[in-house]
Amino acid sequence: MRIGLTGGIGSGKSTVASMLVSLGAKLVDTDAIARSVAEPRGAAMPALEAEFGQSILAEDGGMDRARMRSLVFADIQAKKRLESILHPLIGAECERQAAAAASGQAIVFDVPLLVESGRWRAIVDRVLVIDATEETQLRRVLTRSGWASEAVRAVIAQQAERAHRRAAADAVIFNENLAMPELASEVQDLWTRWTGIVAR
Repeated sequence: MRIGLTGGIGSGKSTVASMLVSLGAKLVDTDAIARSVAEPRGAAMPALEAEFGQSILAEDGGMDRARMRSLVFADIQAKKRLESILHPLIGAECERQAAAAASGQAIVFDVPLLVESGRWRAIVDRVLVIDATEETQLRRVLTRSGWASEAVRAVIAQQAERAHRRAAADAVIFNENLAMPELASEVQDLWTRWTGIVAR
């Protein structure tokens, strides 16, 4: 089974991904892949430098993420140019990692922009959305990241609306006031329902 896992920034998606791995899933983390291809000597760096120039380079030779984030938020065409470079590389690495799963092992694709991309629905068997209110998302991200609130709100605005994300889901976990054991219980119940594997 191929499960697409998504949710807005600060929803708790990464926590749920870790829980699914502990239950036996193979995790393919598209954010981690995106970071790796834009690291120094990463697969995307020659094309990124050719497309955007040296101004997007960090001191270590990788992509300056803060500078690129500002650029794509201000310019939709820059966002499209960036995606045209990154998405094929990310997609190829996703499939390479998925192919390394054990026979019969469920694969969880952690995709922050699953709904926005439009292509993942055909790639996965089920979509799991982790949902939270925007106020909670903002509070969680501010607590952990040190970002300015305006930057967090800009990311939230770029992502799909909560209603749109929920409408694309086969299951939704509303991770608003759940204690960690409660969240784990919901994840385990869903895992058993979808895979037939009873969590030990």
